[in-house]
Amino acid sequence: MTVPGWPTVFRGSDAVAAGLVTWARLLGPGFERLLPDTYAAAGHESGLLLRSVAASRWSRGRGVLSGYSAAEVQEASCGPLGAPAEITVAEHVLRSRAGVTVRRGELHPDEVTMVDGLLVTTPLRTAFDLGRRLEFVEAVVAVDALARVHRFPPDLLLGVAVRYPRRRGVSRLTDVLSAADARSSSPPETRLRLVLTGAGLPRPAVQHPVLDDDRRRAVWLDLAYPRHRLGIEYDGGDHLDPKQVVKDIERHTRLAAAGWRVLRYTARDIRRDPGRIVREVGAALTQPAAG
Repeated sequence: MTVPGWPTVFRGSDAVAAGLVTWARLLGPGFERLLPDTYAAAGHESGLLLRSVAASRWSRGRGVLSGYSAAEVQEASCGPLGAPAEITVAEHVLRSRAGVTVRRGELHPDEVTMVDGLLVTTPLRTAFDLGRRLEFVEAVVAVDALARVHRFPPDLLLGVAVRYPRRRGVSRLTDVLSAADARSSSPPETRLRLVLTGAGLPRPAVQHPVLDDDRRRAVWLDLAYPRHRLGIEYDGGDHLDPKQVVKDIERHTRLAAAGWRVLRYTARDIRRDPGRIVREVGAALTQPAAG
């Protein structure tokens, strides 16, 4: 007897019936109960991916992973810390419970795919659901992430909208798509871009190349105002690594030599002081470009 997910995330009763484990051992320190009759081997990293896989096992194929869960499974993570797993069902066959949100909704066959043995809404349908349901900034973040990873133009979501014209939030999807950009390399980079445009600053170019003639290669800027030779960068935690610090110094030197100014911001800046970002970028845009 094959037990789906064994020994990572699995149905306990199936594993016991297959003789893979006893109930006594299953209830011991070697395993963790995630949902009714759904267990994971102890020591696995907790997070939305684990919760989502557990929710799928728990549903026994009666639901399809959707929303943030679908994005997570499809390597386009964009959900907040602690986000519950999400499953969409056609009928009232499951109820929401702690850690799992169950939604009832119609899914066409071409909107469902299989990823590692799990039923999941397609990237396009996932982006449609998140794009119409979330508040504006997080909706754009989700559409950017899915469009980048799965390489589709955000405007394709309009085709899904035609299929569901009366779904809640569809009317504001056009605004979300007008702000989306599949070139954005990360959710924080999208948030940084929206801090600028939300304050009325011009829309920056995304992933702008600055040619380095000496090395015959390009230096890519997260965001840029080419006419002003102004770059805007998001610095994540990886920029604290000593090797990355050296690369950043070299990169900054090459950009400065090419006449570019670069402003760098962190997730803390975006979250706690977006007004300062707007003031600094706005002031830089009033200054003449070097050279």
